[in-house]
Amino acid sequence: MSVQEQIDEFLKSKIFGVVGASTNRDKYGNKVLRCYLQHNLQVIPVNPKEPVIEGVPCMATVMDLPADVKSISVITPPHVTDEVVKMAILKGIENIWMQPGAESSVAIALCRENNINVIADGSCILVVIGYNDI
Repeated sequence: MSVQEQIDEFLKSKIFGVVGASTNRDKYGNKVLRCYLQHNLQVIPVNPKEPVIEGVPCMATVMDLPADVKSISVITPPHVTDEVVKMAILKGIENIWMQPGAESSVAIALCRENNINVIADGSCILVVIGYNDI
């Protein structure tokens, strides 16, 4: 699959998870969440320390996401991304978009070994679908 085909597949999900969502509006974990919201996409933030971000109730971990979440954006340090991918495999997540800086060779290999559509080529969802920092 081309990167564009991978992105198209990722965006077919009815509901998305944002792992590494943040209450800090200057952080990418918050900007990615707001990007989904700006495009009227159904999204669930994942952050173990926050009950609500941008008015949306949070889940503590990937394991807590509803079964219909098939695509997650990951905005975490690479060593955390490894653990996120392990949980995503157990949860049955089909698509993982590692935002620039979240990529890990271990996590990418785990995705490929488990037939997960992984986008980890430096593509940023903020650029691909468009984000307005308001």
